[in-house]
Amino acid sequence: MPEEDRWEEKDKSPVVERFLRYKLVIQGRSRKTVEEYGLDLRTFFRYLVAARRGLPTDEESFEKISIACVDDAFVKSVRTLDILEFMAFCAGERGNSAVSRSRKLAAIRSFYKYLVTAEKLVEKNPAADIEAPKTKKTLPKYLSLEESLSLLQSVLDDPESRTKERDYCILTLFLNCGMRLSELCGINLSDLDRELRSLRVVGKGNKERIVYLNDACRVALSAYLKIRLAEPGVKDKNALFLSRLHTRISNKTVQWMAGKYFTAAGLDYKKYSVHKLRHTAATLMYQEGGVDVLTLKEILGHAQLNTTQIYTHASNKLMEDAMEKNPLAHVRQKKTEPKDEE
Repeated sequence: MPEEDRWEEKDKSPVVERFLRYKLVIQGRSRKTVEEYGLDLRTFFRYLVAARRGLPTDEESFEKISIACVDDAFVKSVRTLDILEFMAFCAGERGNSAVSRSRKLAAIRSFYKYLVTAEKLVEKNPAADIEAPKTKKTLPKYLSLEESLSLLQSVLDDPESRTKERDYCILTLFLNCGMRLSELCGINLSDLDRELRSLRVVGKGNKERIVYLNDACRVALSAYLKIRLAEPGVKDKNALFLSRLHTRISNKTVQWMAGKYFTAAGLDYKKYSVHKLRHTAATLMYQEGGVDVLTLKEILGHAQLNTTQIYTHASNKLMEDAMEKNPLAHVRQKKTEPKDEE
């Protein structure tokens, strides 16, 4: 039984469950996002239960701690110091990165904001004034144009593939449209328009957007659809991409497939993940295609412009080109002729 299912059955906290339902139903957050909130809050309250009862916190013992005792009175008793000690625990014993700790703090802060504003169960958010750990900002990793072409060619060169058209189509959509993994796996046949000019995807927060398709996408989709529509015994008849079991393709299957072709193309699959293909599409559109950042924001389905601006990092080529465009770039010092001595 999956670990999440065991938690659902045995480890429910009534107040945490109310918060998760609020996020899912009232705020319309995606199920995946709500699950991540739940996992982070479970870790937090397991730590508090262990600290108050003197329980061991090694990995095996920690996973067995129940948070069923976390009721209204328990959450009201939490103080800012408790959260600070939890953050220290995450950094020390659990070895969590700054990004991971920041996410956990955001979950706790959101939980108590709900208790203050929606339920009015507590008067003050104990996490409100805690500063998030500083995270190192790194430029997104992406494939070059040549590497992208090699990746696509590795699919065509695979003599043993029985899903060549499907795999080529998936990688083409990633590299051209910058879709998220969950968005691609969730595409239905009914999301495609008849002329294959565009398709509909459901992004973060269940927000729908239209993705417009270029010639490469249309050709790849047309080739795959001939096979997809002829598939017998399809269990999810509306799913665009199918697994070998004729069910909707899963995130893990796509990740495995991409890793296989990363390796075939001579790329380190540990360095380049499926999400790096989204980075690749965005970077190539911005740097090579001249797509402006506002248009890129809409293509990627970002809610905030500052999220898109990570793709505006200047490449060496762009910086070289910028220097050449300076109107003084070709002004050269004139040689001074020596004066004749009188």
